[in-house]
Order: sequence, then structure tokens, then C-alpha cells
Amino acid sequence: METIDVRYRFNLGEGVLEVFDLSFRPEDMELLGPEPEKSPPWARLGFHQCPHCPLNEKEHPNCPLALRLVEVIDKFHQIMSYDNIRLDVTTRERFISQDTSAQKGVSSLLGLLIATSGCPHTRFLRPMARHHLPFASYEETLYRAASMYALAQYFRMREGLDPDRTLQGLLGLYHSVCEINVAVAERVRAATSADSTINAIVILDLFAQVLPESVEGELDKLRELFTAYLGK
Repeated sequence: METIDVRYRFNLGEGVLEVFDLSFRPEDMELLGPEPEKSPPWARLGFHQCPHCPLNEKEHPNCPLALRLVEVIDKFHQIMSYDNIRLDVTTRERFISQDTSAQKGVSSLLGLLIATSGCPHTRFLRPMARHHLPFASYEETLYRAASMYALAQYFRMREGLDPDRTLQGLLGLYHSVCEINVAVAERVRAATSADSTINAIVILDLFAQVLPESVEGELDKLRELFTAYLGK
């Protein structure tokens, strides 16, 4: 079966290019391709392991999420957060190009990698990863996350499982992501002195922290768009 492919092409200036060609298994968006031949110490499962991680070191000596960050950290270890870059993202459906900062570009890439890395606590993000939207705004991400979760409840209902009609489960999922971001940031600090990758994680974490506190109010702002569904 044909893979889902995404290319991230970073133009760092002065002729320096960094390209990430990512391929995913279409049925579940598992990230394909080999892991690093040698895992660094900061990628070991027990190094700043997430407090709610269900994995054990005997079966998983390395953190699956951390392993997928090794190449990014290696390629950006000399790049600072506010360095200006040009990022081109190519998917099957579209081509997106933007002049941006290194931290924002890396943050977009990390969001895709984290969702598809094999971490048990980020698997719920894979439907969004399938329809990856680089440079998404907070409002776009909130809409996509809520829509994804609502569709998941429809599938749960079809399977005879209890659906969550209040979105409270979504808030819990993002609280879990906040814990992951804290642990991942500690790993990255041990891996590099450059701040582009660390601040990229901070950008991701801001959304994960804000969503549980504001989801109801922010979604209410969209209510008028749905009047056709409300009999008005």
C-alpha cells in the first residue's frame, strides 16, 4: 500500500539545507523508517521518563518519542530560536512555504513527529497527523482537535462504547501531553545547548496548557457558525 509522505525542507541560509523525508503507514499513521543506530543517553527510557509512562525498560530500553527527535536535534544543534529560515512543506495534497523563525518551523515538525512516534500517550493525535496542517494557528488547532475528538466519539458509539459528549476526555488527553512536554524538554536540554528545539517544544506546550482552560469558551465563539445545525 502506498505510504503517506511528508517532506520538510529547511533553508537555513548561506546555502545550508536540512531535509526531512517522512513516510507513514496509511492505516494508522505509524512513522516508518529506521531508528538511529546508536541511541544517545538522553533517549533512554529511564532518563526523565514521563511519570505516567506505561512502558518498561526491559521491553523498551529507549523512549520511542525521544528516538524520533535524535535527527532533528543533531541537525539543529547550532541553530538558535529566532534565526530566520525558509520552510517548505510538501504533502500529497499541498505545498506550503513560509519565511519564519527556526523555533516555529521546528515546532511544526516536532508536532508531527511526536504524534506518530509510537508514544502511547500521543496516539490520539494521529488523525490530526494524517491531515497535517503546518503553521496552524491556535484557533485552527483548537477546531481540528475538537472536531477530531467529536468524530472519535461517533466511532466509539458505533463500536458500542460510551461516547463522551462533554469533551472532558479531550481535556484529560491534553493534560497528559503537558506532562510529556515537560519530560521531553528535559531530555532536549541534556542533548543540546541551542534553544531552537527546546523553544519549539515550548510552543507546542503552550497550546497543550491553554486548551484545557479555555476550550469551552473558545468553542462557544464558533457557535454562530453552526446555526444551520441548531434549527435556527
